[in-house]
Amino acid sequence: MTAHRTAPDGWRALKIDGFMALIGPLLRSAQTAQKHSYALQTNETHKNHLGIVHGGVITSLLDQVIALSAWNAADRRPTVTVQMETRFLGAARVGDFLEIRPVIRQATRSLIFVDADITCGDKAIASASAVMKISKQSGENHE
Repeated sequence: MTAHRTAPDGWRALKIDGFMALIGPLLRSAQTAQKHSYALQTNETHKNHLGIVHGGVITSLLDQVIALSAWNAADRRPTVTVQMETRFLGAARVGDFLEIRPVIRQATRSLIFVDADITCGDKAIASASAVMKISKQSGENHE
């Protein structure tokens, strides 16, 4: 196992398949008071040609955490991203430990509005606002 695949103290790796498995592991705080805090330990695979963490990594990380938060807010029903606006506020460097904190702004029967911030220590890296649609589950009749 490589160093970036282990979780630091106070964090546990989430098992997420697909695209996020290529970026992660996505970490979740093991502390009960911060159970809705997520993180990513960056490494060389996350950098762009300028040597900083690629914006696509930042955006994907925000989208994944926002989706997890919406999924939980929707009683674990599937959600999909309808719209997401990302604001880049600072650069993340290889080796930075990025923390992501999502906040549910509002939830209706079909939409969930979520904000999330990424920080490295006390430095703001990015923030996002998203609209998530609660998907119909297969086999349900929604007439």
